[in-house]
Parts: sequence; structure tokens; C-alpha cells
Amino acid sequence: MLLAVDIGNTDITFGVFNYRKLAARFRCTVKVPRTSDEYGELLCNILVQKGYKPSDITEVIIASVVPQIMYSFTSGIIKYIKCHPIVVGAGTKTGIRIDTSDPRKIGPDRIVDAVGAYVQYGGPIIVADYGTATTYDFVTADGAFQGGVICPGVRISADALCNNTANLPEIEIKCPGNIIAKETISSMQAGLFYGTIGQTEYIIRRIKAESGIKDVRVVATGGLGKLISESTDEIDIYDADLTLKGLELIYKKQKR
Repeated sequence: MLLAVDIGNTDITFGVFNYRKLAARFRCTVKVPRTSDEYGELLCNILVQKGYKPSDITEVIIASVVPQIMYSFTSGIIKYIKCHPIVVGAGTKTGIRIDTSDPRKIGPDRIVDAVGAYVQYGGPIIVADYGTATTYDFVTADGAFQGGVICPGVRISADALCNNTANLPEIEIKCPGNIIAKETISSMQAGLFYGTIGQTEYIIRRIKAESGIKDVRVVATGGLGKLISESTDEIDIYDADLTLKGLELIYKKQKR
């Protein structure tokens, strides 16, 4: 079985693939620092709870945007899962072409999302990932990743409101129903939610205008992607497992 690992700024998401099918999905928070033993024992315990033995995992692939934890994390994989993981980075075969000024500077999470979207849904395609940061990336019909936009994520914006003002509280991110809100919490929710909708629609339209291609499919992923995709006609598809699927596709490329 293949273990695909997406290490983000907030969470680590794991996917267990059995004969190319995503059989299990789970996550834990990114906590710095953890030792290799802590990572290894945590992963083994979760696998057992999901009905798997650590020995069931024969291959591991990782995409990470948190370099500080990689030594301990990969050491834990090697010690406890007995696998030397593939780490997506410069030189990894992906099946798409990185057509930017410095391909080595493009985050592996963006590349993995682009692979998952392009292979599953074709191109041209725009990928919107609503994670700790929100990213919008464009892939052409012939599989060229041409770059995109990086914005503060919704949670980052909410934390900034709470931490940098005297009287604004922490809030749940949700659609308040009305943009003309009647009290502070729903006013904050309206600003964050509808502000993200406005950002989404404007950026997607600008990408289409700059590319000169109007018939572009848009796929969304990430924690808040479902909520956003349900509230705008600019997003065609929501795929919660896009990153894990992209990792599985990249893994297959390495084995050919």
C-alpha cells in the first residue's frame, strides 16, 4: 500500500492507497518540534486505529511546505514504517511542465494540486486551494504550469482581525447569510466569507482574461474549498482529495 503525505502549514494529511484507490484519509496538526519517535508512534497508532498494520505500508510519498519538520518526520517514517519516502521536489517527475521563471521556487503543494487537477480533469484548468494560504494556479491545455496567485488564507485573515484589534473576537468561518450584518461576529463572518468569494471571482476572471482562454475549467480543494465552491458559479468542481490524488499520480511516474 502507498501512504501519501501532504505536510501543510497547519495540518498533515495522510492518504492510504490500496491498488490506486484512496482507502483511508486522516490528519494531524503540524506541531513543531516533534521527535522522529513521536511522529513514528503517532502514525503507527493512527494506522492501527484505521484497521491497518504499519507493515501494510510499502511505499511513501511526501509533499511538504514545512522544511523544519522534514528531518524528524522522514526519520520517523524510516524507523517505524521501514520505508525511504519519495519527497516531491526539484527533479521529481510529475507529468507536467513548470513554465515559470524559477521552477525550483514553486511550492510542491501547488505542483501536486496541478498534477491532480490536470490528469483527472484535463486542461486548461485553474486550481484554487483554500488552505492556510489560498492559491490560484493555471495549467494550459498541453500541461504547462504557468504560475498563479498566492493570498492570505481565510483563517490567517480571521486571526489577523482577532490578534491585531482590541475588541474583535475569534470567530467560526461560515456564511452569515446576509452581507449587511447586524452585529460584530456576523459582520466579521460577512467580510471574510464574501470577501473570499469576491477575491475568487475576480482572480479567476483575470486569469482567464490574461491567458486569453475563456473556456477554462476551475477545480477547488482545501478545507474551505467546499463552502466557497457552493457559493460561486466560477468554480466547476470541488475535490477534497485533490492533493492526495496528485501525490499518488506522481508516485506512479517515479515507478515507470
